[in-house]
Amino acid sequence: MSNDKPSVNDNDMPSIGSAKDIMGDTPRKSTASKTTRKRAPAKAPASKKRTATKKPVARRGRPSKKPQKPPFFKRVFKYFFWFNFVSFFVALPLAAASFYYLTVYPSLPEVSELKEVTYQVPLRIVTQDDKLITEIGTKKRVPLEYHEIPERMTQAIIAAEDENFFEHGGVDFKGLARAVYHLVTTGEKKSGGSTITMQVARNFFLTKEKTYLRKLNEIVLSYKIENELSKQEIMALYLNKIFLGYRSYGVAAAAQTYYGKELSELDINEYAMIAGLPKAPSAYNPIRNAARAKLRRDYVLRRMNELNFITDEEMQKGLAVDVHAELHGPIIEVEADYVAEQARAFVLERFGEEALQNGLTIVTTLDSALQKRATSSIREGLQDYERRHGYRGAIQNVDSALLNDTEMLLQLMQDTTNYGDLLVAAVTGFNKGEPKILIENGDTAQLQFTDMKWAAEYISVNRKKYAPKSAKDILKVGDLIYVQKLDKRWQLAQDPLAESALISMDSNSGRILALVGGYDYFRSKFNRATQGKRQVGSNIKPFLYSAALNEGMTAATTINDAPVVFHDRNLEDYWRPENYSGQYYGPTRLRKALALSRNLVSIRLMQRISINTAVDYFKNFGFPASELNAHKNLSLSLGAVELTPEQVARGYATFSNGGYLIEPYLIDEVRDFNGDLLYKADPKKVCKSASCQGQNNAPRVIEERNAYIMSSIMQDVIAYGSGKRARALKREDIAGKTGTTNDQKDAWFSGFNPNITTTVWFGFDKPSTLGRYEVGGRAALPIWMDYMQLALQNQPNQPLQMPSGIVQIPVSKETGLAVTPDNPDALYEIFREERAPEIPKVSTRQIETLTDELFD
Repeated sequence: MSNDKPSVNDNDMPSIGSAKDIMGDTPRKSTASKTTRKRAPAKAPASKKRTATKKPVARRGRPSKKPQKPPFFKRVFKYFFWFNFVSFFVALPLAAASFYYLTVYPSLPEVSELKEVTYQVPLRIVTQDDKLITEIGTKKRVPLEYHEIPERMTQAIIAAEDENFFEHGGVDFKGLARAVYHLVTTGEKKSGGSTITMQVARNFFLTKEKTYLRKLNEIVLSYKIENELSKQEIMALYLNKIFLGYRSYGVAAAAQTYYGKELSELDINEYAMIAGLPKAPSAYNPIRNAARAKLRRDYVLRRMNELNFITDEEMQKGLAVDVHAELHGPIIEVEADYVAEQARAFVLERFGEEALQNGLTIVTTLDSALQKRATSSIREGLQDYERRHGYRGAIQNVDSALLNDTEMLLQLMQDTTNYGDLLVAAVTGFNKGEPKILIENGDTAQLQFTDMKWAAEYISVNRKKYAPKSAKDILKVGDLIYVQKLDKRWQLAQDPLAESALISMDSNSGRILALVGGYDYFRSKFNRATQGKRQVGSNIKPFLYSAALNEGMTAATTINDAPVVFHDRNLEDYWRPENYSGQYYGPTRLRKALALSRNLVSIRLMQRISINTAVDYFKNFGFPASELNAHKNLSLSLGAVELTPEQVARGYATFSNGGYLIEPYLIDEVRDFNGDLLYKADPKKVCKSASCQGQNNAPRVIEERNAYIMSSIMQDVIAYGSGKRARALKREDIAGKTGTTNDQKDAWFSGFNPNITTTVWFGFDKPSTLGRYEVGGRAALPIWMDYMQLALQNQPNQPLQMPSGIVQIPVSKETGLAVTPDNPDALYEIFREERAPEIPKVSTRQIETLTDELFD
């Protein structure tokens, strides 16, 4: 306790004399009137108690008086005052500090945790060449190191939040004093006084509740943070953690959300806008509340100018810019949503739900350029089909009042559902007979009638009305329509009813290069490339012919192409299969029969080798036994079995790579937020040399010469058969096979070169006829061609390499029997050496000549 004695007001107690008065003999004179002069009572020495003072000695001529004591309540008040003073200003603070130190302080987190902080970062899915497919997660965040954050961003935040950040030790006492003053004068707890360091402490370790204890913890943690981390580290933590609206955490995510840019690409006014958001992301949201957001942004710009971060000219330029923020998603570089869903399922199965917030990166096997081409090929193929079958009409027709209200019209168009690359447009009038349109993005254009001549009115897949003679036969003012940009101009289009899928893979490893599961993932999430089981039609035939070769037949073996009727209880009562043309061609070589896709030859071929033999052989190509066994009858020879495009492509890859069964895979690797490898694919690859023997090799399932002969036959499918349209690619190394099911319900084309295999399926989700002439070579093949034109661009264009053990023998075109080379009916066929027929020593012509001479 202090040794100073409290002063007492003269009006409350008698005055107390000095030490000199107490020790001396001379009485102290009172300041009172002379006639009422009194002696002051002597003050006790400091070493003695007040109650021990001696009685004053009586002086001559004056009566002795008893000294007066302070009133009792005054003494109690004095003791009470000192007790409370010590209690409230010494004891209680010490007790509180001790309690805090012993109980609360030990529970505070270690600041060292900030050096290994893990942000909740979305799952990123990218292509093999690191192009973003999508981000999946509840929080959008793009963490950056301090050196990656533009200086303008840091300056804007300092100006808005903490101008003394690089000077103070973690706490700004002036700011705290302002907050305390506000509390005292208004009684309200108002946020304020928090430095960036204190906000880091709160955001990473504490809650946002407004309590005195939280504020104290915030201050203590701030000092700890400042002692253990550099200012740059603290700033980076803050700029990566803060919430800035629309699920965006951190300034880099906010730059993408509001401006669709990288953080380094922003202008000064955009940096200021983002810097103004931490104070109240909802109140100052530039999309929802542009006026308030501008006020806040302008405040930040002025503060930046006052702190000499920007010049007067830069400030004025920033102030003059209107609020232009718009809501943007992640900057998607490649559209591959079907792949993204497969990747998401993969990572959830392996790493659990936390994978969606730990910043993992899934590197898929996709080639970004090929994926883009696959998507455009599918969409254009579907639009081509729509143009072949007529126009189903406008989406709707709006009245003239709405046409005159551009803002409302644009809103209506933007609210109208559209998929793929289609946009909604309104016909606003005609100019010289051609429609003028307003597009949902605000652009205007004029359609050309020459691009609309296809748009005869649709009746059914097999019928449409007369060809239009002018654009007014098709459209009228007020029509809402779909348009797409083709050949650098807008053209009439429509939302396709049919669907299609494409899958392309590396034949030697199974790496999936491109995958499209349908027209648009957001129209239908069903992945037709991997999940859609459909009858494969004639796409099954190469596997049947390969089985026949395995059973000892050759490409020159002839099978009779003639009518046949079967009674089969597993099928209809009587089954009368036909060729697509409805005609029959008699004995036909296997090569020609497959090239022209002769159905009856396939049926008789399966009869000859037996159904069981065919089913067992088909399993070598990876086809599911359950599906094969479900169709264990002669209809299997025409493709009644239901397979996915992925399964079909895998089978065709066996022909492409020379007889090996590969396993398609889509995920190449998974990396954590720091780039460390968590998963790496280890596919079984084709090995054709001694150097790779003993490694993780794909198994051989058919003989190399069998694969070569089948590839050679399928080259004839393109040379003169059902896939001859593909000759336009002018490639020497491609082969393939069309496929069409009954009533043209499914159309296929599967083809390859020695390195890439691609399968395309085309049809309706609910099986129904595509139309009378919509076979594989018309519906699916153009899509395959458009894609493979790019896929094969960097592939050497050279003939297939013939393996050893193959010989060429001249055979008759008609009978398939060996003939002499000079026979005008001869063509050269390839045979396995042990299966090659013997060439006659005397030709048929020589025999005829000798006969004529003998009987002449």
